Amino acid sequence: MLTINPKEVKVPVLHRYLLGAIAPRPIAFASTIDKNGNPNLSPFSFFNIFSANPPIAIFSPARSGRTGVTKHTHDNMKEVPEVVINVVNYAMVQQASLSSTEYPKGVNEFEKSGFTPIKSELVKPFRVKESPVQMECKVNQIIELGNQGGAGNLVICEIVLVHIDENILDANKNIDPNKIDLVSRMGGNWYCRASGDAIFEVTKPIATLGIGVDNIPATIRNSKVLSGNNLGQLGNIEKLPSSEEVIDFKNSAIKDLITQFGKDPQQLHYQLHLKAKEYLDKGMVMEGWKTLLAEEK
Repeated sequence: MLTINPKEVKVPVLHRYLLGAIAPRPIAFASTIDKNGNPNLSPFSFFNIFSANPPIAIFSPARSGRTGVTKHTHDNMKEVPEVVINVVNYAMVQQASLSSTEYPKGVNEFEKSGFTPIKSELVKPFRVKESPVQMECKVNQIIELGNQGGAGNLVICEIVLVHIDENILDANKNIDPNKIDLVSRMGGNWYCRASGDAIFEVTKPIATLGIGVDNIPATIRNSKVLSGNNLGQLGNIEKLPSSEEVIDFKNSAIKDLITQFGKDPQQLHYQLHLKAKEYLDKGMVMEGWKTLLAEEK
């Protein structure tokens, strides 16, 4: 395993490893304005949401790794402590990337990247019309982490108004991940598109108290077929299926499997684990459990 001491490598080298490992990262497409009314627009991938009450987002326009100079976004917020954080989806990612070009101060990135500025309601910076979600924010605090190249500047923003394109909502008025089609940053030139086969559901262990992987029988826990993810699924149930449920399942859904391999215990064990994995990978956790426990019934 490669071990790196941050104090013993050059900043660009450390930067590449950090951005390659800590990913995908959401993108804050930040719109700001200086004291003279000049707009600025730039994307930052050191970004996330940190509170819902109050609604707080934090992003970091870090100093240039080459020159140590602060970004125009940072300078503008020191003059006018407001920002609009626009989210970036696949339809606009190339233009958003173009806006990250280090144009001289005063150059309008809305014009350079071809985006449409629209007036905000509660803050001075413009919103990006093409963005599916636009968050008007007041800057509560800027924490400067250093004065060397690559040093971050944590911008703590309070979201005061949110604008959401209704075309990205589902029937329940929630944001549909496939409709919003978000993108995120990886290392180097790489991005990730968060839609289609790239997104999946994981049931949150909130409503139930899972039995845990430690309570899974050793013959299952030490399976050569099941993955760590599969064990996590199995450990996230509140109680095991009853003996009656397992027997009914054994005599119906997997009856053919039992008949085919019943005379070879080792092969039956392997085939049952394969079948259970098939169920688990489809999110059918109880069916997976019944298949695994069928070996003992």
